[in-house]
Amino acid sequence: MSWGTELWDQFDNLEKHTQWGIEVLEKYIKFVKERTEIEINYAKQLRNLSKKYQTKKNSKEEEESKYTSCKAFQNTLNEMSDYAGQHEVISENMSSQIMTELIRFVQELKQERKSNFHEGRKAQQHIETCWKQLESSKRRFERDCKEADRAQQHFEKMDADINVTKADVEKARQQAQIRHQMSDDSKGDYSSVLQKFNREQNEHYHTHMPSIFQKLQDMEEKRIARLGESLKMYAEIDRQVIPIIGKCLDGITKSAESINEKQDSQTVIEAFKSGFEPPGDVDFEDFTQSIKRTVSDTSLTNTKADGKTDPKTPGKSRGKLWPFIKKNKLSLKLCFGFHQGATPEDFSNLPPEQRRKKLQQKVDELNKDIQKEIDQRDALTKMRDVYLKNPQMGDAGSVGQKLIEIGNNIEKLRVEVQKFESWLAEVEGRLPVRNDSSRRQSGLYETQNTVPVNNCAQDRESSPDGSYTEDQSQETEVKVTPTEFDDDFDDEEPLPTIGTCKALYPFDGENEGTISVSEGEILKVIEEDKGDGWTRIRRSEEEEGYVPTSYIEVYLDKNAKGAKTYI
Repeated sequence: MSWGTELWDQFDNLEKHTQWGIEVLEKYIKFVKERTEIEINYAKQLRNLSKKYQTKKNSKEEEESKYTSCKAFQNTLNEMSDYAGQHEVISENMSSQIMTELIRFVQELKQERKSNFHEGRKAQQHIETCWKQLESSKRRFERDCKEADRAQQHFEKMDADINVTKADVEKARQQAQIRHQMSDDSKGDYSSVLQKFNREQNEHYHTHMPSIFQKLQDMEEKRIARLGESLKMYAEIDRQVIPIIGKCLDGITKSAESINEKQDSQTVIEAFKSGFEPPGDVDFEDFTQSIKRTVSDTSLTNTKADGKTDPKTPGKSRGKLWPFIKKNKLSLKLCFGFHQGATPEDFSNLPPEQRRKKLQQKVDELNKDIQKEIDQRDALTKMRDVYLKNPQMGDAGSVGQKLIEIGNNIEKLRVEVQKFESWLAEVEGRLPVRNDSSRRQSGLYETQNTVPVNNCAQDRESSPDGSYTEDQSQETEVKVTPTEFDDDFDDEEPLPTIGTCKALYPFDGENEGTISVSEGEILKVIEEDKGDGWTRIRRSEEEEGYVPTSYIEVYLDKNAKGAKTYI
């Protein structure tokens, strides 16, 4: 079955059909292109979705990631990102293995089709030219035959006419012979052209055109086969990523199976455990005793004496309720020694267990910072040694200055570590309770040990609507020994200036009770270092706090009240 024999007379239809075949291929290329765009957009949307729900650094969500359910969700988001990557692979492979190859193939196909049809039209033009030559030779032979016949008839007529001279008859005879000769020549030429045309026609329809049609048939079959291969490739590209997508889905399933509800429940305990003991029973307070008293017992002195409440008995049970009872401003100051909303440096506002975790976390962070500084110092030391051996490579003096700064930083960090480790040891019960100076260093101002902790929860009386009211008689009995706590909250009587100081280094007062200073800044000293390494300074009437004594140069006023005399 060949186009050359079966479709020998369908040259124009084959031209249209092959053009349609190329258009089908181009249509398929357009389809694959749109599929790649869909895949890449889908992958982009999946990645954006996964990124949108990823845990943000330095946020509350990062702390929540310790739960197995949150870890499973994060693993699912990571698997979805890999899942999106497989769709990007589909898009890339379809673009490179199908689109690019088919576009090049279509260009070659168009060029080949153009060449074949150009050759076919050339062959058609040649056979048409041969046919025109044959027709022209045939018409000339026909015309010469007619002219020869008329010349013969004229000669016979002249020869039969007795009135015509012999010369005219001879002339007619010669003319007839010439016409007969021309007719014979035309006949020979026509016969030659006819034989040539038949040969050309035979070659045209049995050799040239079948060869061209065979090329077109091969071209079309190659196009169809290539389309089939591309369709297989289209499916295979999808099939190649199915195992990886399956692994992504297996990863999501594994993450789901890794969820441990018991472990998460234990994590909740570790996250929120306060370390406090549950409150004990509330003692009964008998107020009928005041009614039974005699008139002589109701004197002002006795009333005042009897009206006192032993803070060690009922107050003890009430003091245990303080984590669950709203406190007024005075209670907050007595219990925590700082303004509401502030975070002390030693986290003493937190329950014991949470405070221990925060302090341990702070120690770990500081140790990491120290290790970074040590690594940087080691690297700079090696660099300095290289510069000393090869001065042309750099200035060893500049490196030395940097090493001094790093050494100071390490020393400061170690001081901070010791400070937080002492607080941690105190929480864990390895050291006695801090003295007043360590309390002041942390930025907290607590009452002295003479005031019981249970005073933080003031006595409350139940009102008829079930709410609690402050026990005013109990409040009046709370006496706080004047300490630095009073200085901190007495805004009406600010501490007097005892000297000035100059900041040698910049300090970022990020912790509660501290103040930020810039290098070279001049400030007022309102309380000198009491051996804890901190000096209290003031910038303005509303800005004051503690800075490390090693960061400033102090100039005390000898005439100031409370200032020591230095020689």
